[in-house]
Amino acid sequence: MIQLSSIDQLDLSDYIRAGDAIIFGQGTGEPLGLTRKLVQQRAQFSGASLFFGSGFSNTFSAEHADHLKFKGIGGIGTLRKLVGVGALDPVPCHISAIASLLHDGILRSDVVMLLVSPPNERGEHSFGLVNDYLRAAISHARVVIAEVSPHVPWTPCEQPLRASEITVAIASDTRPIELPTAAFGDLEARIASHLEPFIADRSTLQVGIGSVPEAIMAMLGNRRELGIHSGMIGDSVVDLIEKGAVTNAHKGIDPGVSVAGVLLGTEKLYRFADRNPALRLCPTSYTHHISTLSKVKRLVSINSALEVDLSGQVNGEAIGADYIGAVGGQVDFVRAAVQTGGTSIIALASTGRRGDSKITAQLSGPVTTARSDVDLVVTEHGVAQLRGRGLRERVHALVAIAAPEHRDALMSQARQMCSGL
Repeated sequence: MIQLSSIDQLDLSDYIRAGDAIIFGQGTGEPLGLTRKLVQQRAQFSGASLFFGSGFSNTFSAEHADHLKFKGIGGIGTLRKLVGVGALDPVPCHISAIASLLHDGILRSDVVMLLVSPPNERGEHSFGLVNDYLRAAISHARVVIAEVSPHVPWTPCEQPLRASEITVAIASDTRPIELPTAAFGDLEARIASHLEPFIADRSTLQVGIGSVPEAIMAMLGNRRELGIHSGMIGDSVVDLIEKGAVTNAHKGIDPGVSVAGVLLGTEKLYRFADRNPALRLCPTSYTHHISTLSKVKRLVSINSALEVDLSGQVNGEAIGADYIGAVGGQVDFVRAAVQTGGTSIIALASTGRRGDSKITAQLSGPVTTARSDVDLVVTEHGVAQLRGRGLRERVHALVAIAAPEHRDALMSQARQMCSGL
């Protein structure tokens, strides 16, 4: 392993070749020093491609596509602008499938860039904030470049990063990206209030990102003995643990430990994670795999959506040509919750910012989650229980939770598409 004392000493052309495929930590795990250096020096390895997960920095812009090729799971966060101008090509895939795409060579991984913690007493680095498909990427990489920052927590993980796996390590004072808890108001609180009967004590929670899931989490402070098994977690999980609502004592697996693959939060979460044996970061091959999820007791999957049609199909990716989401891990957890006797929740406001109905006769974008997998859909107007219901029953249930001003039009459209209504 080569060790550099400053990012200024790094010439990436010593390690990256033209045409290489580069994978780096997504979201809060983006190694900002390395990615900024990457765009500065991009002309030296023209034709290299980058694969994105979520993105919350302003490191990349469309002008960087002059020498770099961009693709990724979707338009989450600041990546929306790259998708919007055609600079990033979305890859529709489950987050759980990325490791197998790497192992099968469908996605290449020549160079991996990481933001990691300083080593522990055994010389092992923690992945810190992101441990999703990075292990799979490392196993196929020719070069692994690690940005080592004292501001990254040493988060317990399934398999720490050994010095022998690193090609070059750069000392850095980079502070990780922070993502404050999504703000929510009365609307989101009303949505959450309808779910009181459906999230019992001793439930195990998977939580997506956004203001509605955060409102639901804020409602759970009076629960007891909850568990956490999620693709990502934020500051709200710390709040529930500190209130005594989360103990992880009755999950069925990983007793006493909150499990996630990605930390999307602030310094509050990062301090909580540091050397905390009650938290573990695991790869998607564990967090999202049905063989794991089938062992979880009382799994409650909480996700949001852009729109839901009257048959129960869920779109979490795009409105028309505006690609603003991703498949992500929604389908993995929705299906697992339903198949294992748990509860799956799709929560959304009934209308968009312009007053348009999010309960629609037909989706304006792709089907992210099939209607056959959907359990509960909730808006501020109530809960539609779809599991086991016929198509005509679904129409009535979903129209009932649409905004009142849209209900007549939705029923009229439904009658044109479905006889017997």
